[in-house]
Amino acid sequence: MIELRGITKKYGKTIAANDINFFINKGDIVGLLGPNGAGKTTIMNMITGFIKPTSGQIIINGYDIKKDFKKAKKSIGYMPENVPLYNELTVMEFINYMADLKNIGKYGREYRKNKKQEIEKIIEKTNLEPVKNKLIKNISRGYKQRVELAGALVGNPEILILDEPTVGLDPKQIVQIRELIKSLAKNHTIIISSHILSEISQICDKVIILNKGKIIANSDTKSLEEKLKPENKISIIIEDTENNIEEAIKNIENIEKFKIIKDNEDGTKEYEITAKEHNDIRKQLFKECAKQKITIFEMKKKEITLEDAFIKLVSSEEMEENK
Repeated sequence: MIELRGITKKYGKTIAANDINFFINKGDIVGLLGPNGAGKTTIMNMITGFIKPTSGQIIINGYDIKKDFKKAKKSIGYMPENVPLYNELTVMEFINYMADLKNIGKYGREYRKNKKQEIEKIIEKTNLEPVKNKLIKNISRGYKQRVELAGALVGNPEILILDEPTVGLDPKQIVQIRELIKSLAKNHTIIISSHILSEISQICDKVIILNKGKIIANSDTKSLEEKLKPENKISIIIEDTENNIEEAIKNIENIEKFKIIKDNEDGTKEYEITAKEHNDIRKQLFKECAKQKITIFEMKKKEITLEDAFIKLVSSEEMEENK
């Protein structure tokens, strides 16, 4: 569906994308993740044909974007970050204008009928019915994001490329846009660029992590989290008036480290316990604490998140560069 082969983009001596190679299958929801300046927007702009790579090849739906630009471009709906909207148009007028730009229903009665039907489907799909006759300047930021997405959906492209689709939204609007994107995944291949880690983990099933123009990870989200699994750590908050915690843990096998994290004002204490890999000591810990009359307020196992994975990967990359 989408393939990048050895893509490099240079601006003078600055390398914005450095030998980028990846393949995206039909129906995938892929997150492009990285800090500002990592190369996310540059890669998106090259996939859409907005800028040309210095070297390498981009294949879109079987078409080389250099040789078959129009055919490749027809497969793509692009929503850049902060799309400029025409505030004096209504929502319906804007989507109609986008349809005209893409030559949807330009010639003949039947074509015009098809254009009207497509616009109605897009309005329904993006839940814009309540505001379709309102001026864009008078609708909320959340609805404006939906209008921008509606513009990308005109022509029913097989591929959607969304650059920071939830930027500037409040928490409720972010959830709504996420749900909308998930619903679109049934009929579209989607690439989402974001610096919001939780967004990628909640929407995407695959992630490509970039740093300084290079790919440092390309995996499905679950495999990446599993690969970068942290030490087997347990966080525990207890009330231990007689200071018996050391007596409790000395009877538990497979503990490697034990340290206090915080002495709380309410008299409780928080500890971090590291056990040997693949050993779940929680049941034993509960029993031994009960024997020593230690009250457990909270016990939880540390889980890896995409944020942990990202920080770990970027830190490793920077350490390699500094050697």
